[in-house]
Amino acid sequence: MDGIGPLIVLLLLALFAVIVLVRTVRIVPQQTALIIERLGRYSRTLEGGIHFLVPFVDIVRANIDQREQVVSFPPQPVITSDNLVVSIDTVIYYQVIDPKSAVYEIANFIAGIEQLTVTTLRNVIGSLDLEQTLTSRDQINGQLRGVLDEATGKWGIRVNRVELKAIDPPASIQESMEKQMKAERDRRAAILNAEGTKASQILTAEGEKQSQILRAEGSAQARILEAQGQARAIQQVFDAIHRGKPTQKLLAYQYLQVLPQIARGDSNKMWIIPSELTDALRGIGGALGATKPSGDGGDDEWVDPGEMLGNAFEETTLEDPKSALARARGQAAQTSKEAEEHAQPASRVQPPIAPGADAVPPRQAPPAPPTEPIAPPAPPATPPADLPPAPPAPPTQP
Repeated sequence: MDGIGPLIVLLLLALFAVIVLVRTVRIVPQQTALIIERLGRYSRTLEGGIHFLVPFVDIVRANIDQREQVVSFPPQPVITSDNLVVSIDTVIYYQVIDPKSAVYEIANFIAGIEQLTVTTLRNVIGSLDLEQTLTSRDQINGQLRGVLDEATGKWGIRVNRVELKAIDPPASIQESMEKQMKAERDRRAAILNAEGTKASQILTAEGEKQSQILRAEGSAQARILEAQGQARAIQQVFDAIHRGKPTQKLLAYQYLQVLPQIARGDSNKMWIIPSELTDALRGIGGALGATKPSGDGGDDEWVDPGEMLGNAFEETTLEDPKSALARARGQAAQTSKEAEEHAQPASRVQPPIAPGADAVPPRQAPPAPPTEPIAPPAPPATPPADLPPAPPAPPTQP
């Protein structure tokens, strides 16, 4: 029993030494501050690292986290300037920069920040209407941060940011806003559809324009090529006719074969061919080539104008359409003028014939072109040689 008493004392001393050692050595983490009080008064602030305290004299008053903290407050009803109640959720980002002031200047700085946020938010929102409240979040955040940072500075707290998490207007206002937003979206959709339709129509019109231009160019090129082909064909036919030396009878036969085709059609009524047209055709035939009687008294033979002039017939070249048209118009006008002069009555008043002078028969006007085929006039009967000549006609009065 005598050995047990000292052992118990030794155990108690060892336990006391361990307790003293634990209370003497203190390890502080990084970004953490310990407020130390000695005998009830503030002694010092311990930063990160290992520190030694006086056992049973130095006491840890508070353990302060100096990292940035995030706190979200419940929704607060706020009245706007147009007397509408909105519910606003706020989020505060703060950081303790002076642990001593955070412990000794305010009892609960979190509750103080919450109440200060509510009062500041009501003051800021009370000066704005609903539309400004919904569209001016950055302005509201800046005003809240400025007021809170100034008020919490003496508490050793710095407010880094203030965010409005949600702004909920009344249900009736939300319904009206949804209708307005839907109408706005419909308007924008209609504008986008109209712009798309406009762009599509512009592109379609541009495509039609380009296609019409290409079709017109192709049609013009086709007509040019067709005209050139017709010109070459006419030139070849013309050269072939000259080389074949057709007779007048063959040309007349071909002319008669073409006339029914010309008269064929619903719009054609009747064709009247005067004798002057035959003379004109004969003149054109004479211009193209002359005929000479054959040696055996048969059909007339073709005489090449080049042979009559003593040189070979040269190949005909195409003439400019404008000059050819002007020349054709001049020839047509000259032919028409000659035909009118030829068809004009030539009966004129003859002066009285002196007695004994030979009577000169008056100049007769050429007969008018027949409108229908008529029989040729019979030759005049030759008067007998023994009959006396007819007396001269009496002079006509003017």
